[in-house]
Amino acid sequence: MGTDRPNGSIYTNIKDRVATVEFGHPASNSFVAEMLDRLTTELNGLSKNDTISIIVLKSEGDRTFCGGASFDELMAISDSKEGKVFFSGFADVINAMRSCKKVIIGRVQGRAVGGGVGLASACDYVFATVGAAIRLSELTIGIAPLVIAPAVERKIGKAAISELSLSPTEWKNAYWAQEKGLFSKVFDDSKKMDEELHFFTEKLASYNPEALEEWKKVLWEGTSHWDTLLTDRAAITGKLVLSELTKEALSKFKK
Repeated sequence: MGTDRPNGSIYTNIKDRVATVEFGHPASNSFVAEMLDRLTTELNGLSKNDTISIIVLKSEGDRTFCGGASFDELMAISDSKEGKVFFSGFADVINAMRSCKKVIIGRVQGRAVGGGVGLASACDYVFATVGAAIRLSELTIGIAPLVIAPAVERKIGKAAISELSLSPTEWKNAYWAQEKGLFSKVFDDSKKMDEELHFFTEKLASYNPEALEEWKKVLWEGTSHWDTLLTDRAAITGKLVLSELTKEALSKFKK
């Protein structure tokens, strides 16, 4: 199954109890609102699919994993209601990943920015290449990584998210991300990563699906309040994005 439109694509391929969900967008695999909605719907559907045990989340191409939120859509936000709706898209995806009954394996082949770091953080296990540097650049455009922060902090801790977010122009390399707990394994290139990923998911998919489901619940214990927390954070971000400073910064980035 799959859909492909001018504003991005989401494809799902199911084989041997593993569902591979691939997202893509011409602008560095960034997310427009409709893509976020479609990814949420896809993950919720796969959660109920008894023919699969594992989900692999990946992006198109061999360069950027995810550029975060679409700059064009951020610039188009005209009031706080629109802002809340847009940032709720990331909240919904993270909550869908959190509540999904299936273990989610992230495949990060390149750089991840902002919301892309949030997506990687909401995975249960992450494979990455040495080129998978990360950055939380939100403060440079007048907002803050409020929506994704709970997912990122759950993985890397308060001290590391402070270091990452308060140096918003600085890239942290894949080994930093591995040391902090965001990436599980780091490989020299995509070929080696994909070989290991195939072996890993094949083995994981052979285990008792009920055991995997029960264990995932334990891994995410204490996060049920995120349904409201992330939406509240989206509302705050939706107001911040309306500031003149943000509009100016986005215009400069666009140029």
